[in-house]
Amino acid sequence: MTSTLVGYARTSTLDQTAGLEAQERELGAAGCTKVFSEQLSSVATKRPKLEAALDYVREGDTFVVTRPDRLARSTFDLLDIANRLRAKGVALRILSLQMDTSTSTGKLMLTMLGGIAEFERDLMLERQREGIAKAKADGKYKGRAPTARRKAADVRRLRQEGMSADKIAEELGVSRSSVFRILRAKVEA
Repeated sequence: MTSTLVGYARTSTLDQTAGLEAQERELGAAGCTKVFSEQLSSVATKRPKLEAALDYVREGDTFVVTRPDRLARSTFDLLDIANRLRAKGVALRILSLQMDTSTSTGKLMLTMLGGIAEFERDLMLERQREGIAKAKADGKYKGRAPTARRKAADVRRLRQEGMSADKIAEELGVSRSSVFRILRAKVEA
């Protein structure tokens, strides 16, 4: 079975072409024979080239990225992707960290990252619970304001004026799904 080095490069915006090209050069220099590239924010729900790369890799391959933030949204996301790769028998190499999960040291580093991420998450949730409890005790906690519902009348008015759901969402700064939810609620009422 032949082992392939498969690279993934990503920048957040289209105007970061030089950054994408630099990542592609670095991945090529590391020996990647196949590189998947995209210019898309990591907070986007779908990263099609990342999914294509994860589908492409086979057992024995190594998935290579220049930096962890080019691959994942958070440490949790990184660990999730690493687990997906491990399940396929694929190693993960992060060039900036000199980490390669095909080695014992690389596996240890990834495990330590996971432990630190879990610890940070627990601390964050604990601080959040404490803050909410204090705000409730002070009578200041009301929860998140339902922004889309406050704009329901505007959504209906703009729809009656013939505006599309996409344009309404853009105009009012709400999600497309909120627009449809408001319009559906009017029909069901």
